[in-house]
Amino acid sequence: MEKLDFAKWIGVELPLIQAPMAGVQNSKLAIAVGEAGGLGSIPCGMLDAEGVIEEIQRFEAASNKPYNLNFFCHSSFPFDAERHKVWRAELQPFFQRYSINEKCLGNKASRLPFSHEIANAIEQYAPPIVSFHFGLPESSLLKRVKGWGAKVLSSATTLEEAVWLQDNGADAVIVQGIEAGGHRGMFLTESLESQRPTMELLPQVADAIQLPVIAAGGVSNRVEVQQALALGADAVQVGTAFLLCDEASTSSLHRHALKSEAAKTTALTNVFSGRPARGIVNGAMAALDCMNNKAPVFPFASIEMGPLRAAAEKEGKDDFTPLWSGMNNSHCEESSAAAITRKLMGV
Repeated sequence: MEKLDFAKWIGVELPLIQAPMAGVQNSKLAIAVGEAGGLGSIPCGMLDAEGVIEEIQRFEAASNKPYNLNFFCHSSFPFDAERHKVWRAELQPFFQRYSINEKCLGNKASRLPFSHEIANAIEQYAPPIVSFHFGLPESSLLKRVKGWGAKVLSSATTLEEAVWLQDNGADAVIVQGIEAGGHRGMFLTESLESQRPTMELLPQVADAIQLPVIAAGGVSNRVEVQQALALGADAVQVGTAFLLCDEASTSSLHRHALKSEAAKTTALTNVFSGRPARGIVNGAMAALDCMNNKAPVFPFASIEMGPLRAAAEKEGKDDFTPLWSGMNNSHCEESSAAAITRKLMGV
């Protein structure tokens, strides 16, 4: 069977998607990658409806290229007061260190799943590509998105998840290997033992499903791009390689960590949000254990970590800052997003 021309299918020049990275980028990076020939992505998981609209309008005012809106579609749980009581006891030494009053912490989630409210807001823009993390939204929401003519992408971290996505309406599957930075897209399993390297999982998925396949995780230079395409990927998704670029909004503390010896050591942790995510090991991860079974469910762990982060950052410390990064971060360059895109794709 003839191999899919993914770039043409998605409406761009190059088979490269810039990974959506909440907290370190906005539409500025997406525009730059789009103008360079790739598919720019806008992370929307931490935005309300008004924020998403503002990002769409900024992109469309600056570029006529396609763009990808990325949303979380995790299951919503109520605030668990007892779980947080245990978690706050664990964090008590840090609260005392930074004089944080637990009574002021609140109980609101920092990230909300894709909803009809968001769909109502963005429908008029008919975004061309919409991607999801943690599975797919419920069927009526998915039907609405596809009704606009949008292509729907979602992340799979196992072969079973990839097959599930194909069976439940995805148009393409992002194969997220264990090397990837940020949150794992796991939704059919909670077992980290099930997670595999990109180049191991990729050919299994490519052989098993009939949808376009995008390789994500550990793809940080031209050689790795070529390897992924040779193993069956129709495109690659790249995030970490853009963290130091001119158009990223990566903080100074995060940039410093990426350029330091500390960057060589990354790990999966749930202490910042409640779900496994890969970042550079820092003070909180070392003190609390990277995977802590007392951490509240996603995304409620951030209620306690947010004030600790703010307090530590005032002292110039990154101990409570989620320093998201993939394992292969040695190729990060302080350059333009366009130059990085061209170098990755050999053009």
